[in-house]
Amino acid sequence: MARFAQYAIAATEEALQDAAWMPTSAQQKEDTGVCLGSGIGNFDEIYDTILAYDKGGYKKVSPLFVPKLLINLGAGHISMKYGFMGPNHTVTTACTTGAHSIGDASRFIACGDADVMVAGGAESCIHPLALGGFARARSLTTAFNDSPEKGSRPFDADRQGFVVGEGAAVMVLEELEHARARGAHIYAELTGYGCSGDAYHITAPKEDGEGAFTAMKKALKNAKLSPSDVDYVNAHATSTKIGDAAENAAIKRLLLGPGGKQKASEINVSSTKGAIGHLLGGAGAIEAVFSVLAIHENKMPPTINLENRTEEFDCNYAPGAAQERTIDVALTNSFGFGGTNSSLCFSRCKV
Repeated sequence: MARFAQYAIAATEEALQDAAWMPTSAQQKEDTGVCLGSGIGNFDEIYDTILAYDKGGYKKVSPLFVPKLLINLGAGHISMKYGFMGPNHTVTTACTTGAHSIGDASRFIACGDADVMVAGGAESCIHPLALGGFARARSLTTAFNDSPEKGSRPFDADRQGFVVGEGAAVMVLEELEHARARGAHIYAELTGYGCSGDAYHITAPKEDGEGAFTAMKKALKNAKLSPSDVDYVNAHATSTKIGDAAENAAIKRLLLGPGGKQKASEINVSSTKGAIGHLLGGAGAIEAVFSVLAIHENKMPPTINLENRTEEFDCNYAPGAAQERTIDVALTNSFGFGGTNSSLCFSRCKV
């Protein structure tokens, strides 16, 4: 298996055990699906096979090259391991992949295609060539090489790019009455899902964050909630100059004013990428987990390395330490190259 698929399998095993969902009957397996994606997939295999082919020709190409290359094999391996015969779906939308996977999975359930969906994202892209590509695009931070733990610093005045991380996150989504009937432990309810496109630039968002604003607005509309209902936003904020500023402007535009907060300091927003880096295709999934746990534990995760702010960053970012908060509704944002945007809305489940 490709490394990203191995990460996905490991995360799935943990998620299924936590959800106490190990279906045995044919009907249960037919009603359980998988929606898991990756932004880049098996970068190592591509690189190594190209080198082997260049030196030794056709016979040096492994017969497993294509199966290890295909991004949908992450979902495929999960399906095969557990016998899940419901929807088997893969999303690859750059850094929005994980959020799109979870949102699309929820719609499979809402449309009656499944009762349960294993959903998330996985990435294994720490490779010299991948890092070289992001560095040449000036996406990565280079100012903290002597203190790398300080390199990822969302919203900070000294931010200059992201730090690549890798791994996987998976959650088990379940139709509400199905979950109640079996006494499942429900952490939160996925109440809204919004998507948009910037239609602007291959890597940079619009400076006013129009695409981010639209995705969040659609998620709240889908959830039938107003801006005043939002208690916490887990920002995509990767620690880039343009991206963090654009998203910050979009969040303030959405949550300030009539129907929202009265002042920016009342907006609770943080970026967990300061702590774990940017998991690219896995980012939206792990940040969805952070958002669900924020509701479950009434705790706002911190934005670490936020030490200096410019005047436009005047929300509450929980700099350096988690904060106890009543969090009933959380938005989590994900944005990707090509201008693809998604926002998920999670709410406390009233059982």
